[in-house]
Amino acid sequence: MSHSTAHILIVDDHRDIRESLARYLTKNNMRTTVADSAAAARKILKNSSIDLVVLDIMMPGEDGLSLCRHLVETNRAPVILLTAMAEDTDRVVGLEMGADDYVTKPFNPRELLARVRAVLRRSSSVPRDRDPIKSERLAFCGWVLDTARRELVDPDQVSVPLSSGEFQLLSTFLKRPRMVLSREQLLDLTSGRSLGVFDRSIDNQVSRLRRKIEADPKNPELIKTVWGGGYTFTGDVTEHTQ
Repeated sequence: MSHSTAHILIVDDHRDIRESLARYLTKNNMRTTVADSAAAARKILKNSSIDLVVLDIMMPGEDGLSLCRHLVETNRAPVILLTAMAEDTDRVVGLEMGADDYVTKPFNPRELLARVRAVLRRSSSVPRDRDPIKSERLAFCGWVLDTARRELVDPDQVSVPLSSGEFQLLSTFLKRPRMVLSREQLLDLTSGRSLGVFDRSIDNQVSRLRRKIEADPKNPELIKTVWGGGYTFTGDVTEHTQ
C-alpha cells in the first residue's frame, strides 16, 4: 500500500474539522471517509477497508477512547487521536490502550499529514503482533511479565521494578519475539517518537533492561544486538496461565 492510496477514516463530531481535514488529505492524494460519531464509524469499518483512523476523543454517545479500544483489540487499523489540551489524561489512556499517535487541537493540517504518513509507514513495516497473545501475563525463560499490573517477576518469584520506558520496551519485545526491530521502530513502538527522544535513548533503555533480565548483561542471551539492524528478543514467549 502506498501512502497516496491509503484510505483514512476521520471521526469527529465537529463538521468543520472533519470536512476541512478530509479536503486537505484528499488534496494530498489520500482517500478519505468521514464519520460524525463512533456509531457511524463502526458501520463504515464494517463495510470498508480502512488503513488508518483519525479519531476525536471527546464525542457525544460512545467516546473516542471506547472506539479506540475496539480498534486496537480487533487489530482493525492504526489510530491517531485528536485531543484537546485539557484531555491530557485521556490522551495517556489512549496511548496506553494502543493508539499509535496523537495530535493536540488546534493542529496544523501539515503536522497531522506528517503523522499520518509516519504511522502508515510504521504499520506497513512493523507487524502489529506476529501471534497476538491474549493473555495479560507473558512468560519467558522462567520470568513472568504481568502487563495489566506492569509487574515483572523473576524465576525466584521476586518482583523486579521496571521504569515506564523499560516496561514498554520489554512488552514490545515479548509481543514480537525473534523479530529484528530497528532503533527507529522501537522508538515508534515504545514512545510514539516523543519530541526530544533520540535513537541512542533506546540503546540506554536496552542496557538497563539487560541488567535486570540477563544472567550476564555484557554477553546477553535474550536481547541480542543485530549489527546494522537493531535488536531482537530471542527467548520463547508463552501465555502464563497459572
